[in-house]
Amino acid sequence: MHLEIETDYMAKILSLFETEYDLAKALIKGDAYAQRMFYEKFSPRFLAICCRYISDRMAAEDLMVESMMKIFNKVSQFGFKGSFEGWAKRLVVNEALMYLRSKKMLEVGIDEVNESLNSYDQSLDFESDELMKLIQSLPNGYRTVFNLYAIEGYNHNEIAEMLGISEGTSKSQLSRARAILQEQLTKNERYGYIV
Repeated sequence: MHLEIETDYMAKILSLFETEYDLAKALIKGDAYAQRMFYEKFSPRFLAICCRYISDRMAAEDLMVESMMKIFNKVSQFGFKGSFEGWAKRLVVNEALMYLRSKKMLEVGIDEVNESLNSYDQSLDFESDELMKLIQSLPNGYRTVFNLYAIEGYNHNEIAEMLGISEGTSKSQLSRARAILQEQLTKNERYGYIV
């Protein structure tokens, strides 16, 4: 009987957050149930983001938790313009970049190389575990620019502003990351195995 009452109560609470704006409003009020629901729904997604930028799984998990705390503390700054999930995701990406900077792991080269960006095969499946492992093996600067551009969807101008580099450097880093990935994929295909 007690379990039924608790289940009905939870169903009512969860139904209160039909939209992400309802959830954001509850988070602004400090609602513990809203925080729990937000954490359960988004922590796997945000952990995946952290893991794309940081190869150490424990550090990525810590960063995800810190990002969640920052979201809860800064949710009042969400202006209810656009996607709440997108706002939170940008905060997680910024936290990952700040982590890389603090650990001096974000070394983006300053030379600009005019390599062709069209040599990359756009048909690759970015969700595959094999490709994600290859992305993790990239040097930090290449991996960061690749993640921001190819996965997060930022343009080179935005990346340049976020990282304090030129647009040309962003393009160069992306081109080099793509070349390394393509070389690794070709090598793995040639030898008949996938990382």
